[in-house]
Amino acid sequence: MSTLRTFDLAGLSIPQRHGLLLGAVGPRPIAFASTIDALGRPNLSPFSFFNCFGSNPPIVVFSPARRGRDNTTKHTLHNVRAVPEVVINVVDFGMTQQANVASGEYGEGVNEFVKAGFTPIASERVRPFRVKESPAQLECSVKQVVETGDQGAAGNLVICEVLVMHVREDLLTPEGVIDQRRIDLVGRMGGHYYCRANGDALFELAQPTKHTGIGVDALPKDIRESHVLTGNDLGRIANLPALPDETSVNEYKLTELADLFIAMDGDKAALRKALHQRAQQLLAQDRTDEAVRTLLAFNER
Repeated sequence: MSTLRTFDLAGLSIPQRHGLLLGAVGPRPIAFASTIDALGRPNLSPFSFFNCFGSNPPIVVFSPARRGRDNTTKHTLHNVRAVPEVVINVVDFGMTQQANVASGEYGEGVNEFVKAGFTPIASERVRPFRVKESPAQLECSVKQVVETGDQGAAGNLVICEVLVMHVREDLLTPEGVIDQRRIDLVGRMGGHYYCRANGDALFELAQPTKHTGIGVDALPKDIRESHVLTGNDLGRIANLPALPDETSVNEYKLTELADLFIAMDGDKAALRKALHQRAQQLLAQDRTDEAVRTLLAFNER
Protein backbone atom coordinates (compact mmCIF):
# COMPACT_ATOMS: atom_id res chain seq x y z
CA MET A 1 0.00 0.00 0.00
CA SER A 2 1.37 3.41 -0.95
CA THR A 3 1.98 6.09 1.68
CA LEU A 4 -0.25 9.12 2.20
CA ARG A 5 0.90 12.63 1.39
CA THR A 6 -0.44 15.32 3.70
CA PHE A 7 -1.50 18.77 2.46
CA ASP A 8 -2.03 21.73 4.78
CA LEU A 9 -4.66 23.63 2.78
CA ALA A 10 -3.86 26.92 4.49
CA GLY A 11 -0.47 26.89 2.78
CA LEU A 12 -1.73 26.10 -0.72
CA SER A 13 -2.78 28.42 -3.52
CA ILE A 14 -6.45 28.61 -4.47
CA PRO A 15 -5.96 26.54 -7.66
CA GLN A 16 -4.12 23.85 -5.66
CA ARG A 17 -6.88 23.67 -3.04
CA HIS A 18 -9.53 23.66 -5.72
CA GLY A 19 -7.88 20.85 -7.65
CA LEU A 20 -7.32 18.64 -4.61
CA LEU A 21 -10.83 19.08 -3.25
CA LEU A 22 -12.61 18.50 -6.54
CA GLY A 23 -10.38 15.56 -7.35
CA ALA A 24 -11.34 13.88 -4.09
CA VAL A 25 -14.98 14.90 -3.66
CA GLY A 26 -16.82 13.36 -6.57
CA PRO A 27 -18.69 12.50 -8.58
CA ARG A 28 -20.79 15.58 -7.93
CA PRO A 29 -24.29 15.98 -9.36
CA ILE A 30 -24.88 18.96 -11.61
CA ALA A 31 -27.43 21.69 -10.92
CA PHE A 32 -28.34 23.28 -14.23
CA ALA A 33 -29.75 26.43 -12.68
CA SER A 34 -32.27 28.56 -14.53
CA THR A 35 -32.83 32.03 -13.09
CA ILE A 36 -34.03 35.45 -14.19
CA ASP A 37 -32.69 38.90 -13.35
CA ALA A 38 -34.64 41.91 -12.11
CA LEU A 39 -35.50 42.79 -15.73
CA GLY A 40 -36.88 39.30 -16.40
CA ARG A 41 -33.96 38.21 -18.58
CA PRO A 42 -33.20 34.46 -18.36
CA ASN A 43 -29.89 32.95 -17.32
CA LEU A 44 -28.83 29.29 -17.42
CA SER A 45 -25.65 27.90 -15.87
CA PRO A 46 -24.38 24.54 -14.49
CA PHE A 47 -22.97 24.15 -10.97
CA SER A 48 -21.44 21.02 -9.52
CA PHE A 49 -21.36 22.28 -5.94
CA PHE A 50 -24.84 20.82 -5.50
CA ASN A 51 -26.83 18.22 -3.62
CA CYS A 52 -30.08 17.34 -1.85
CA PHE A 53 -30.18 17.96 1.91
CA GLY A 54 -33.62 16.81 3.06
CA SER A 55 -37.03 15.76 1.88
CA ASN A 56 -39.29 17.20 4.60
CA PRO A 57 -39.08 20.02 3.70
CA PRO A 58 -37.50 19.13 0.33
CA ILE A 59 -34.25 21.10 0.30
CA VAL A 60 -31.52 21.32 -2.33
CA VAL A 61 -28.45 23.51 -2.12
CA PHE A 62 -26.10 24.71 -4.84
CA SER A 63 -23.23 27.15 -4.75
CA PRO A 64 -22.32 29.73 -7.41
CA ALA A 65 -18.93 30.32 -5.82
CA ARG A 66 -16.89 33.48 -6.18
CA ARG A 67 -14.37 33.30 -9.00
CA GLY A 68 -10.96 32.39 -7.69
CA ARG A 69 -9.03 34.45 -10.20
CA ASP A 70 -10.61 37.86 -9.52
CA ASN A 71 -13.16 37.43 -6.70
CA THR A 72 -16.09 38.43 -8.90
CA THR A 73 -19.54 36.91 -8.45
CA LYS A 74 -21.75 35.18 -10.99
CA HIS A 75 -24.96 36.30 -12.65
CA THR A 76 -26.83 33.39 -11.09
CA LEU A 77 -26.02 34.69 -7.60
CA HIS A 78 -27.16 38.21 -8.50
CA ASN A 79 -30.36 36.82 -10.00
CA VAL A 80 -31.46 34.70 -7.03
CA ARG A 81 -30.98 37.73 -4.81
CA ALA A 82 -33.10 39.87 -7.11
CA VAL A 83 -35.69 37.18 -7.87
CA PRO A 84 -35.48 34.41 -5.22
CA GLU A 85 -36.62 31.58 -7.46
CA VAL A 86 -34.73 28.98 -9.48
CA VAL A 87 -35.32 25.86 -11.54
CA ILE A 88 -32.75 23.11 -11.00
CA ASN A 89 -32.66 21.07 -14.19
CA VAL A 90 -31.05 17.64 -13.95
CA VAL A 91 -28.35 16.95 -16.55
CA ASP A 92 -28.29 13.63 -18.38
CA PHE A 93 -25.66 12.35 -20.80
CA GLY A 94 -27.54 13.61 -23.83
CA MET A 95 -27.31 17.19 -22.54
CA THR A 96 -23.67 17.36 -21.50
CA GLN A 97 -22.15 19.07 -24.53
CA GLN A 98 -24.83 21.74 -24.67
CA ALA A 99 -24.71 22.27 -20.90
CA ASN A 100 -20.98 22.80 -21.25
CA VAL A 101 -21.66 25.61 -23.73
CA ALA A 102 -23.89 27.29 -21.14
CA SER A 103 -21.02 27.28 -18.63
CA GLY A 104 -19.19 29.90 -20.70
CA GLU A 105 -18.56 33.36 -19.23
CA TYR A 106 -21.14 35.29 -21.25
CA GLY A 107 -21.93 38.93 -20.63
CA GLU A 108 -24.77 40.15 -18.45
CA GLY A 109 -28.16 39.67 -20.09
CA VAL A 110 -27.00 37.04 -22.58
CA ASN A 111 -29.54 34.22 -22.86
CA GLU A 112 -27.73 30.87 -22.42
CA PHE A 113 -30.86 29.02 -23.54
CA VAL A 114 -30.21 30.50 -26.97
CA LYS A 115 -26.43 30.12 -26.85
CA ALA A 116 -26.60 26.43 -25.86
CA GLY A 117 -29.62 25.59 -28.00
CA PHE A 118 -31.95 24.52 -25.19
CA THR A 119 -35.72 24.93 -25.22
CA PRO A 120 -37.21 27.15 -22.48
CA ILE A 121 -40.63 26.14 -21.20
CA ALA A 122 -42.79 27.97 -18.67
CA SER A 123 -42.73 26.82 -15.06
CA GLU A 124 -45.88 26.34 -12.99
CA ARG A 125 -44.93 27.93 -9.66
CA VAL A 126 -41.85 30.06 -10.32
CA ARG A 127 -40.81 32.64 -12.89
CA PRO A 128 -37.59 31.14 -14.30
CA PHE A 129 -37.98 28.82 -17.28
CA ARG A 130 -37.43 25.07 -17.24
CA VAL A 131 -35.17 23.25 -19.69
CA LYS A 132 -37.40 21.06 -21.82
CA GLU A 133 -34.55 18.65 -22.62
CA SER A 134 -33.86 17.92 -18.93
CA PRO A 135 -35.25 14.58 -17.68
CA ALA A 136 -36.17 16.05 -14.28
CA GLN A 137 -36.87 19.68 -13.43
CA LEU A 138 -37.18 21.07 -9.88
CA GLU A 139 -39.04 24.34 -9.41
CA CYS A 140 -37.69 25.97 -6.27
CA SER A 141 -38.09 28.99 -4.05
CA VAL A 142 -34.86 30.37 -2.64
CA LYS A 143 -35.04 30.38 1.15
CA GLN A 144 -31.61 31.76 2.00
CA VAL A 145 -28.19 32.58 0.57
CA VAL A 146 -25.30 31.86 2.92
CA GLU A 147 -21.92 33.41 2.11
CA THR A 148 -19.03 31.26 3.35
CA GLY A 149 -16.50 34.06 2.80
CA ASP A 150 -15.75 37.24 0.89
CA GLN A 151 -12.53 36.20 -0.85
CA GLY A 152 -11.98 34.49 -4.20
CA ALA A 153 -13.36 30.91 -4.45
CA ALA A 154 -15.60 31.33 -1.39
CA GLY A 155 -18.94 29.59 -1.66
CA ASN A 156 -22.42 31.10 -1.74
CA LEU A 157 -24.86 28.45 -0.55
CA VAL A 158 -28.21 28.95 -2.26
CA ILE A 159 -30.67 27.04 -0.07
CA CYS A 160 -33.77 26.12 -2.05
CA GLU A 161 -37.09 24.50 -1.23
CA VAL A 162 -38.41 22.32 -4.03
CA LEU A 163 -42.04 23.21 -4.76
CA VAL A 164 -42.75 21.13 -7.87
CA MET A 165 -40.91 18.39 -9.74
CA HIS A 166 -41.43 17.43 -13.37
CA VAL A 167 -40.09 14.02 -14.40
CA ARG A 168 -40.09 12.50 -17.87
CA GLU A 169 -42.79 9.84 -17.96
CA ASP A 170 -40.70 7.10 -19.56
CA LEU A 171 -38.23 7.22 -16.67
CA LEU A 172 -40.80 6.35 -14.01
CA THR A 173 -41.42 2.83 -12.74
CA PRO A 174 -44.98 1.61 -12.08
CA GLU A 175 -44.36 2.56 -8.43
CA GLY A 176 -43.70 6.17 -9.45
CA VAL A 177 -39.96 6.27 -8.73
CA ILE A 178 -37.20 7.17 -11.17
CA ASP A 179 -35.50 4.17 -12.77
CA GLN A 180 -31.79 4.79 -12.20
CA ARG A 181 -30.91 2.52 -15.11
CA ARG A 182 -32.71 4.77 -17.56
CA ILE A 183 -32.16 8.35 -16.41
CA ASP A 184 -28.49 8.27 -17.56
CA LEU A 185 -27.20 10.95 -15.22
CA VAL A 186 -23.75 12.51 -15.42
CA GLY A 187 -21.54 13.75 -12.60
CA ARG A 188 -18.63 16.15 -12.36
CA MET A 189 -15.20 14.93 -11.36
CA GLY A 190 -11.91 16.79 -10.92
CA GLY A 191 -10.22 18.70 -13.72
CA HIS A 192 -12.03 18.29 -17.03
CA TYR A 193 -13.43 14.87 -16.13
CA TYR A 194 -17.04 13.77 -15.91
CA CYS A 195 -18.60 10.38 -15.26
CA ARG A 196 -21.72 8.68 -16.60
CA ALA A 197 -24.03 6.74 -14.26
CA ASN A 198 -25.14 4.14 -16.75
CA GLY A 199 -24.71 0.47 -17.62
CA ASP A 200 -21.94 -1.36 -15.81
CA ALA A 201 -21.12 1.76 -13.79
CA LEU A 202 -24.32 1.20 -11.79
CA PHE A 203 -24.50 -1.31 -8.97
CA GLU A 204 -26.96 -2.00 -6.18
CA LEU A 205 -26.01 -2.23 -2.53
CA ALA A 206 -28.45 -3.56 0.04
CA GLN A 207 -28.78 -1.09 2.90
CA PRO A 208 -28.81 -2.39 6.51
CA THR A 209 -32.09 -0.70 7.33
CA LYS A 210 -33.91 -3.78 8.68
CA HIS A 211 -31.00 -5.24 10.62
CA THR A 212 -27.61 -4.29 11.99
CA GLY A 213 -24.68 -6.18 10.53
CA ILE A 214 -22.43 -8.21 12.82
CA GLY A 215 -19.43 -6.07 11.85
CA VAL A 216 -15.93 -6.98 10.73
CA ASP A 217 -14.83 -7.28 14.36
CA ALA A 218 -17.18 -10.26 14.82
CA LEU A 219 -15.50 -12.27 12.06
CA PRO A 220 -12.92 -14.94 12.94
CA LYS A 221 -9.34 -13.70 12.87
CA ASP A 222 -8.55 -16.01 9.96
CA ILE A 223 -11.12 -14.17 7.83
CA ARG A 224 -10.34 -10.66 9.08
CA GLU A 225 -6.65 -11.07 8.26
CA SER A 226 -7.16 -12.78 4.89
CA HIS A 227 -4.52 -12.10 2.23
CA VAL A 228 -7.13 -12.86 -0.46
CA LEU A 229 -10.31 -11.08 0.61
CA THR A 230 -10.63 -7.35 0.00
CA GLY A 231 -12.25 -4.74 2.22
CA ASN A 232 -15.36 -4.92 0.04
CA ASP A 233 -15.44 -8.70 0.49
CA LEU A 234 -15.23 -8.35 4.27
CA GLY A 235 -17.91 -5.66 4.18
CA ARG A 236 -20.36 -7.98 2.42
CA ILE A 237 -19.91 -10.60 5.12
CA ALA A 238 -19.91 -8.11 8.00
CA ASN A 239 -23.30 -6.82 6.90
CA LEU A 240 -24.95 -10.18 7.63
CA PRO A 241 -27.22 -10.23 10.72
CA ALA A 242 -25.53 -13.43 11.97
CA LEU A 243 -23.03 -16.11 10.98
CA PRO A 244 -24.36 -19.57 10.01
CA ASP A 245 -24.36 -22.20 12.75
CA GLU A 246 -21.78 -24.95 13.03
CA THR A 247 -24.14 -27.66 11.77
CA SER A 248 -24.90 -25.87 8.50
CA VAL A 249 -21.19 -25.17 7.98
CA ASN A 250 -20.29 -28.82 8.49
CA GLU A 251 -23.05 -29.96 6.12
CA TYR A 252 -21.80 -27.54 3.45
CA LYS A 253 -18.24 -28.74 4.01
CA LEU A 254 -19.21 -32.38 3.49
CA THR A 255 -21.41 -31.79 0.44
CA GLU A 256 -19.75 -28.91 -1.42
CA LEU A 257 -16.14 -28.74 -0.24
CA ALA A 258 -15.14 -32.37 0.27
CA ASP A 259 -13.20 -32.59 -2.99
CA LEU A 260 -11.22 -29.47 -2.13
CA PHE A 261 -10.27 -30.76 1.33
CA ILE A 262 -9.14 -34.07 -0.19
CA ALA A 263 -7.11 -32.34 -2.91
CA MET A 264 -5.23 -30.20 -0.38
CA ASP A 265 -4.26 -33.35 1.55
CA GLY A 266 -3.57 -31.66 4.87
CA ASP A 267 -1.73 -28.62 3.50
CA LYS A 268 -3.42 -26.02 5.71
CA ALA A 269 -1.88 -22.96 4.04
CA ALA A 270 -2.89 -24.12 0.56
CA LEU A 271 -6.35 -25.11 1.81
CA ARG A 272 -6.93 -21.75 3.45
CA LYS A 273 -5.91 -19.88 0.30
CA ALA A 274 -8.09 -22.10 -1.91
CA LEU A 275 -11.11 -21.65 0.37
CA HIS A 276 -10.66 -17.88 0.47
CA GLN A 277 -10.32 -17.74 -3.30
CA ARG A 278 -13.48 -19.78 -3.76
CA ALA A 279 -15.31 -17.61 -1.24
CA GLN A 280 -14.24 -14.50 -3.12
CA GLN A 281 -15.66 -15.94 -6.35
CA LEU A 282 -18.95 -16.69 -4.57
CA LEU A 283 -19.12 -13.16 -3.17
CA ALA A 284 -18.64 -11.78 -6.68
CA GLN A 285 -21.70 -13.83 -7.69
CA ASP A 286 -23.68 -12.41 -4.75
CA ARG A 287 -23.74 -15.85 -3.06
CA THR A 288 -22.77 -14.51 0.34
CA ASP A 289 -24.21 -17.31 2.47
CA GLU A 290 -22.23 -19.93 0.53
CA ALA A 291 -19.11 -17.80 0.73
CA VAL A 292 -19.36 -17.55 4.51
CA ARG A 293 -19.84 -21.30 4.89
CA THR A 294 -16.81 -21.82 2.69
CA LEU A 295 -14.67 -19.57 4.86
CA LEU A 296 -15.91 -21.02 8.15
CA ALA A 297 -15.23 -24.53 6.97
CA PHE A 298 -11.51 -23.85 7.50
CA ASN A 299 -12.01 -22.51 11.00
CA GLU A 300 -13.88 -25.60 12.20
CA ARG A 301 -15.72 -23.70 14.87
